[in-house]
Amino acid sequence: MLTLGIDDAGRGPLIGPMILAGVLLDKNIETSLKKYNIKDSKQLRHSKRIELSKIIKESALNYYIVKAIPEQIDSAINSKINLNTLEAIKTAEIINNLNNKKEKIKVIVDCPSVNTNAWKKTLLNFIEDMENLTIICEHKADVNYLSVSAASILAKVAREEEIERLKEKYGDFGSGYPSDPLTQDFLKTRGKKWKNSGLFRKSWQTWKELFPEKDQASLDAF
Repeated sequence: MLTLGIDDAGRGPLIGPMILAGVLLDKNIETSLKKYNIKDSKQLRHSKRIELSKIIKESALNYYIVKAIPEQIDSAINSKINLNTLEAIKTAEIINNLNNKKEKIKVIVDCPSVNTNAWKKTLLNFIEDMENLTIICEHKADVNYLSVSAASILAKVAREEEIERLKEKYGDFGSGYPSDPLTQDFLKTRGKKWKNSGLFRKSWQTWKELFPEKDQASLDAF
């Protein structure tokens, strides 16, 4: 049986995309990767994440990375799909692309919802072929499973690469998280200028409080 680990990066920021990654491994590859001390990306320095990302990509049977840009996130939330469902759609995209439909695959997802059972049911709606799949949705899967840790590293590195490209174009906005003072300052001084650039998640409460619009839907998913 193969193992497909899936995790996200950049779910909470006000700036930039959310990234999801999937890493497909067999038992031998998983055993060989253990010596590199692969762990949840949040427990690693970024230089180490970059180093491990290259090893994971070279070692894995396959991997797949998807992103949800701010406009997609806003569209989902404003149409009442909500962020959890959008993440289920993107997770299913990874599964559908990495499922060879020949071998048994245990899919392990770091669940983004507090209700793992409900989110799993939502996810199943978007998977094309379940015949050879076993789906496991757990909290802290990125800590407990090497395949998910590997996916968290690929997602985080891809997210950081996206952020660096955005900073080259728009200037330094810090981490992009609403709690970051540098992000807050960037939002106040350049938010209006770059309002329609696709840089910001305008469905986030922080944005709506600073730039209120009468016709904006209320945020009920974050």
